[in-house]
Amino acid sequence: MAASYELKASARDRVGKGAARALRREGLLPAVIYGDKKPALPISVPVKETTLTLHKGGFLTHLGTIDVDGEKHQVIAKDYQLHPVRDDVLHVDFLRVSKGATLTLEVPVQFLNDEICPGIKKGGVLNVVRHAVELIVPADSIPESLKLDLSNADLGDALKISNVDLPANCQPTITDRDFTIATIAAPAGLKEAEEADGEEEESEAED
Repeated sequence: MAASYELKASARDRVGKGAARALRREGLLPAVIYGDKKPALPISVPVKETTLTLHKGGFLTHLGTIDVDGEKHQVIAKDYQLHPVRDDVLHVDFLRVSKGATLTLEVPVQFLNDEICPGIKKGGVLNVVRHAVELIVPADSIPESLKLDLSNADLGDALKISNVDLPANCQPTITDRDFTIATIAAPAGLKEAEEADGEEEESEAED
């Protein structure tokens, strides 16, 4: 299961750009907790702790706890805004997560055994089509990543979602096809040689 975090927060009465600027001057961020058929709750969270949590990775796939003036809310971050120049966090949207809920979110793909992959050993290149896959998952058992084994992948192979051992009770949102996650692409030199061989064979056939 994905790791969790906890942030201290305070409810805020004022909203808008002026109020947000005032919060940031105090080292706080405007944020909101919404969902679970309850009213949206505007809050402020510490800039430093929130930024550290974000940069640890997996911010949008880890369950967290927000302690709002002593009342704890289980949440998952659904979106955040960054400053266009400085990359400072400007705002965070948190979704309430109730017990037994399911979530739709993107889970990153982890590629294993690339050092022994036959196709890569022959000079091929791992061409990643999807760095993450959107899944429907139980809120209490979000996978940290999807693992895709490259130990038997050869040149020209397409690695699809069917090649992934999905965790229990998790399913992709795309269900109408066996979609590609990555391919082992032939190196440019090999492609050119194959194309040249093909042209020679066509020329000989015409003669």
